[in-house]
Amino acid sequence: MKLKVIIHEAEEGGYWAEVPSLSGCATQGETFEELLENIYEAIEGCLSVDVAALEITEKDSVMEIAV
Repeated sequence: MKLKVIIHEAEEGGYWAEVPSLSGCATQGETFEELLENIYEAIEGCLSVDVAALEITEKDSVMEIAV
């Protein structure tokens, strides 16, 4: 899966980034390298769903895929 990330220079220094295709998915970092680390973590968090909190019947199945 490829996602576009918009990277902004923060007025107070450092950077912040947002992922337009994942509503509310954003992060920041003091350096560009820190921002890159944080954006991967933010995307993972935005894509994570707590399956235990969902109502699943015996007719349903849960499958995990890598993208």
